[in-house]
Amino acid sequence: MSLSEMSPFKRLLGGVAVAALAATLVACSEEKKETAAAPENQATTESTATPAAPAAGADATATTAAAPAATSEVAQAAPSAGTTPSTPARVEVPPSEGDVDMAKVLEPGPLPEMAVGEANAPVTIVEYMSMTCPHCARFHNETFDAIKAKYVDSGKVRFIVREFPFDPRAAAAFMLARCAPPEQYFPMVSMLFKQQEQWAAAENGREALLQMSKLAGFTQQSFEACLTNQKLLDDVNAVRERGAKEFGIAATPTFIVNGQRYSGEMSVDVMSALIDSKL
Repeated sequence: MSLSEMSPFKRLLGGVAVAALAATLVACSEEKKETAAAPENQATTESTATPAAPAAGADATATTAAAPAATSEVAQAAPSAGTTPSTPARVEVPPSEGDVDMAKVLEPGPLPEMAVGEANAPVTIVEYMSMTCPHCARFHNETFDAIKAKYVDSGKVRFIVREFPFDPRAAAAFMLARCAPPEQYFPMVSMLFKQQEQWAAAENGREALLQMSKLAGFTQQSFEACLTNQKLLDDVNAVRERGAKEFGIAATPTFIVNGQRYSGEMSVDVMSALIDSKL
């Protein structure tokens, strides 16, 4: 189903109408949900709350990188007396899911690019993510800062974030990050991911996001002005639709790394191995 075919929604964040947000976002197809659900059933003891979204559907979160990550992070027990310490397991580079025309990926889109790192870095990573996706939150809470310090700050990687919301609440969060000053985009995204459980599953999503936004300097007036900006919503939708149609994005998080596509959250070790393979 295309974005234009979806029925209008008036309760983006639950409870209070936001009249100018007059289009819903595409939810996962049944096929995508089945593809993403099978690996999750085999997941470890981690449990993640399903975001409460006003529109039908939940994030399609891929876990194709989960197996390499799990096998690569092998804890080494202290060797007993008279034994030889075992060699740590080698980190496997995750398999690519297909090639993508990187020149086309980097063409200007409907929104200004949100990126960190040198423009001429040898490795470019484009991440498509959803703000209500728990796998995206774990990647940004547990992996992103280490990768930034190790590769972005050293000039080896340029990291670009693009919006791929699967539900209206995720779209609202992206809109608020876009309404913040450009230099506050990444800090705003980081704050929202760290507090994801507080607003993504809240009964009153509007109030929860309002309180989060006030921490970033929004007033109630600027908050409401942002969420009634129809052009901004249309542009966020357009980023998502372009990613799906042109680059095969079907789940979050999905990374395009120097023209190859990988889906699923990655540990620091796994993403480091992937980046090193491109240098």
